[in-house]
Amino acid sequence: MANSQAAQAGTKSTGKHTHKKLTGVFLDAETFSADLLNSDTIDTSLLNNVNIELTCYDNTLPEEVVGRIANADIVLTNKVVLDSEALQHAKALKYVGVMATGTNNVDTHYCQSHNIYVQNVEGYGTDSVAQHTLMLLLNLATAFPQYHNDVEQGKWATSPHFCLTEHPIVELAGKHAVIVGHGELGKRVEALFIAMGMKVSIAARPGGFLTEERIANKRDPRPSLESLLPGADVVSLHCPLTDDNYHLFNEARLSLMKPTSFLINTARGGLVDEDALVAALKRGQIGGAAVDVISQEPPGPNHPLLMGAIPNLIVTPHTAWMANESRQRLFDIAMNHLIDFVETQI
Repeated sequence: MANSQAAQAGTKSTGKHTHKKLTGVFLDAETFSADLLNSDTIDTSLLNNVNIELTCYDNTLPEEVVGRIANADIVLTNKVVLDSEALQHAKALKYVGVMATGTNNVDTHYCQSHNIYVQNVEGYGTDSVAQHTLMLLLNLATAFPQYHNDVEQGKWATSPHFCLTEHPIVELAGKHAVIVGHGELGKRVEALFIAMGMKVSIAARPGGFLTEERIANKRDPRPSLESLLPGADVVSLHCPLTDDNYHLFNEARLSLMKPTSFLINTARGGLVDEDALVAALKRGQIGGAAVDVISQEPPGPNHPLLMGAIPNLIVTPHTAWMANESRQRLFDIAMNHLIDFVETQI
């Protein structure tokens, strides 16, 4: 289904020139909000300040991408892939707005070489993702899914004792947490972990080099991930997916972790070798894992993390970012970016 909204009627005049309204498409608006232009939860009034005619598609299949972007000046996408094969058909394209932080679904090299501006949205979901991370950790530490299931199955009602004790519970105070990725989100999670009484270490980024804001060409002084893993009780991932860290948690690194340790991934599915993770959980090589992201979204019917009978695994369907406040912040930031860009075209 597609919905259209004229962000401003007619054309815009500066006194010297009359400018034709730009056309835009949002390829997967339903990932953001059902019936976005008439949403009860998202205030879309900022669209009235953008001189574009925007068509919102609930979703876009790979074979539909070319036809929908062919005549667009502006394309908004959350997760729809815009590769060079599709982008070469978009002769009018000037701007790609990624309604998320990661830009791995867009061929940014092609865009750069064809003067197509790519803009993502950063920092919109810090608190939402941080609270989801803490929720996942608390569920692992308290064995909440297992005990909740036991109660639903009547095990408490038939217990000879006042409580159930089958599943171990971990007290997080005093435990050692390792954070991989220390941007805004990593820092927010660090603060929450410290508030829980945990000791926190920040791992050096893969490759060992500092970011631009640090001293150029100096080695990263933070301890390596490999040196931290044997002493880690919790490992939480908050880094982007890059060529350097694809399958960062593979069989070798998982083997360095303690049999009581927890792995949490709210970043990108490709950071974890999922087959290796399943094997580690089944062998009791690590104590548990909780993920909000997987390598294929939506997953296929035989995805290794969804095959059942995997001990102490929690999977949530990429919902860490989805608080209403977070989505509103994302929309507002994205629209302000778009407004700024459109004004440069006048």
